[in-house]
Amino acid sequence: MSNHFYVTTSIPYVNADPHLGFALELVQADVLARHRRLRGDSVRFQTGTDDNSLKNVQAAEAAGVPVRDFVDEHADAFENLRGTLDLSYDDFLRTSRDPRHRPGAERLWQACVEAGDIYRKEYEGLYCVGCEQFYQPDELVEGRCPEHETEPQVVREENWFFRLSRYEDQLAALYDEGRIVIEPAVRANEVRAFIRGGLEDFSISRSVQRAHGWGIPVPGDPTQVMYVWWDALGNYITAPGYGTGASSFGTWWRGDGERRHVIGKGIVRFHAVYWPAMLLSAGLALPTRVFVHDYLTVNGRKIGKSLGNAVAPDAIAATYGTDSLRWWLVAQVPKVGDTDFTEERLVGAVNRDLAGGVGNLSQRVVTMIHRFRHGVVPSAAPSEALAEAANEVPERIDAALESFDLRQAANALTTLIATANRFIEETAPWQLAKTEKAEVAESGRASAELDAVLSGLAEVCRVLASELRPFVPDLAERLARQFTPVDPSGQLPKAEPIFPRLERHEGAEAAEALEK
Repeated sequence: MSNHFYVTTSIPYVNADPHLGFALELVQADVLARHRRLRGDSVRFQTGTDDNSLKNVQAAEAAGVPVRDFVDEHADAFENLRGTLDLSYDDFLRTSRDPRHRPGAERLWQACVEAGDIYRKEYEGLYCVGCEQFYQPDELVEGRCPEHETEPQVVREENWFFRLSRYEDQLAALYDEGRIVIEPAVRANEVRAFIRGGLEDFSISRSVQRAHGWGIPVPGDPTQVMYVWWDALGNYITAPGYGTGASSFGTWWRGDGERRHVIGKGIVRFHAVYWPAMLLSAGLALPTRVFVHDYLTVNGRKIGKSLGNAVAPDAIAATYGTDSLRWWLVAQVPKVGDTDFTEERLVGAVNRDLAGGVGNLSQRVVTMIHRFRHGVVPSAAPSEALAEAANEVPERIDAALESFDLRQAANALTTLIATANRFIEETAPWQLAKTEKAEVAESGRASAELDAVLSGLAEVCRVLASELRPFVPDLAERLARQFTPVDPSGQLPKAEPIFPRLERHEGAEAAEALEK
């Protein structure tokens, strides 16, 4: 029986169209999901949109559009990333529309009420609408939100609060005992430090007036709506069926399987402190791992809708191709540290790794098999050194993805390509073929050494075709077809360029270049 593997992204606000920063998270989660399917696990990959934010309300009012129409239009743009990024998610939940969500959010609230962890009090604090979060003065940078570079509002109202302070010791033990693992370690250390600094109860509702009537009403209190983070975090359990009695909730959240969140570093506190405490209060299972990525930047500044430097993933994919964008996001973004995006860097990496790597190797190998063996891969055992290099790749990828190091996983593939190319130069199959002519004339037998070389190279390409699927699905499929016999004799298709080199395009030239 396969293992159950449930992976989620965070769900973004829909106050504007999606940018490349969130595309990173989607592709990372998609790679994890595809990889585990490839290994035979039962996988659920979920994403969606966070519709009930005050940011969405303010953006709709600024645009002069009804909130419902505004939210639906921008949520559509996020859902359309499925095609843009070639995503394989199994579920997409919109918190304002999905009939599963509100009953589950209400059930979670009630479970915490029954645990004695929700109470009402008056509160005043500094609130960043962009983060949908209260800040302490010492958390600000020159009086501004560290994420959005805006001055927070002074908010005073009576809200419902969650007793986070009650779970301080339990949360510390969770991380000390490894019951929840955070990758990378630097983020885990930040969470431990935050917990050791002492946890304060936090507000989990907003007045209907301040929320402009938008959001999920607090059960039994028509004057308040749920805090958007309470509402949003719940999507991880409401989509599988918490609160509606669906059996799938038991499959994906109650069982012994893995439950992994993929999130950005700006929302670690919500996922690694608030969310586990809410689950402890409600008596529910916990996530097993929280994978945290750093930011993409443009000219050294975080990509953000509110910062005015957003890069549209659909435009990049339309110009350079989905696999090109996916590969850059996987192969060029490190486990720790922000990464500056430029189209030049994308083109350079893709031309080196995909066009000059995968594509060139495939064409060389198929051409030699046709030239020296009439297009049929020899049945000889592959060269031992090459077989060993190919056999190590799946294990290296498994280990890298287990620690959320996607760049290291991609490196396992590019290393195999480099090994195969070196092997070609060292063994010189064309020279072996020349020597073989004389041997065939004398003994009538083909060269066993050339058979082993060609067999090993074909096996490398087959391994690459399989292991590339989570990263660049379309290219992997084209590579697999190149090594799939076209007739009963076992003859391969003629060598074709499976990934042409990219050219850097500017502005309006991009669409025209794509058509060419």
